[in-house]
Amino acid sequence: MTILGLGRRVLAAVVLPVVLIAAWWLLTANSTSYFWPPLETVVRAFPGTWFGERLGTDVLPSVSRLLIGYAVALLAGVAAGVAIGLSPVVRALTEPALEFFRAVPPPVLVPVIALFAGYTGSASKVITIVLGCVWPVLLNTVEGVRAVDEVLLDTARSYRLRRRSRLRHVILPAAGPQIAAGARQALSIAVILMVISELFGANHGLGASVVQFQRGFAIPQMWTGIIVLGLLGVVLSVVFRVVEHRVLAWHRGARNADRGA
Repeated sequence: MTILGLGRRVLAAVVLPVVLIAAWWLLTANSTSYFWPPLETVVRAFPGTWFGERLGTDVLPSVSRLLIGYAVALLAGVAAGVAIGLSPVVRALTEPALEFFRAVPPPVLVPVIALFAGYTGSASKVITIVLGCVWPVLLNTVEGVRAVDEVLLDTARSYRLRRRSRLRHVILPAAGPQIAAGARQALSIAVILMVISELFGANHGLGASVVQFQRGFAIPQMWTGIIVLGLLGVVLSVVFRVVEHRVLAWHRGARNADRGA
């Protein structure tokens, strides 16, 4: 990609956020509403709220719990999805149970998980994130493995590739785009569940801080917490796109070749 092309993409990515921030600033400039303070007030409250002690007591613990829960869900979802997708028998046995557990909203399980793992520790919050994120990864992996071209599998068998080699060089790369789609869905779910899990009995964390600000009528600080959550989502999305861009480079090349043909 040329520098000019990169500049155009960066410009296209920042135009809408700049417009929205400008609109927010202008619409609230003379606001006297207690719950809708001027954006200038929110911006002034931001450094004092998050660039001090809260960075270590609230932001970093929340982000670490999110990353641990997401990583565990990713590994468990891919492993279980491959096992289920490769075996019609296992798929037939597990499909009803999978549909049942998928239909249960993870926030409903938060109080139950907290009863067994505790309200104040990190274990219940990580478990909540894992249980919510694992389903899109697992189900997309199952569908991705099921959709692997039989010709590719027969070719791998004819070359006497071992099971581990078939999994590494044929099945996982072929199912990669579907797995990436599930991982992308799980990432947004992880952010939501990180906040929800901190609403139940937590004293620290991003979600707990936003609620404490709201209950204490610290409205500008509450808005800064919402902005931090939004920025966290943007950063995670950018990192995910970079990783996806590198891991699925072959898929993008094959798709471009098909379009050229």
